[in-house]
Amino acid sequence: MDGKVHGMTANAFMSVSLDPELVVISIKEDAKMLEMIKESGRFSVNILSEKQKKESMTFAGQIDNEEEIVFDELAGNPVLPGSLVQVSCEVSGEYVEGDHTLFIGGVKDICLEDGEPLIFSCGKYRRLNEGELQESG
Repeated sequence: MDGKVHGMTANAFMSVSLDPELVVISIKEDAKMLEMIKESGRFSVNILSEKQKKESMTFAGQIDNEEEIVFDELAGNPVLPGSLVQVSCEVSGEYVEGDHTLFIGGVKDICLEDGEPLIFSCGKYRRLNEGELQESG
């Protein structure tokens, strides 16, 4: 859109199919990202590590981060370095449902790393600890 990389936190992401590899994201009708995905025809999904709370809060608009966020590239799409999962997608379908647009993404590439995921549940960041949710600072 403006030649810059844009990001957001999403509350809905899931796998749709393994053959072909498809995922879906749900974007609210008033989100800035909606038109950017429609225009570019592509998106990436990053599942953050527990060490990426600041990035999560930045993309959620919870904090203003003065530091520039540096992106890597995976199959032509920007991805966040340090993420546990990076999924590079090309839009293969778009469906308006209620006040959201569902984008079906054909997976072009995926990168997986070991580590603990960043978890946000019930209005708080949390940590997995021996199978139980624990609050994190």
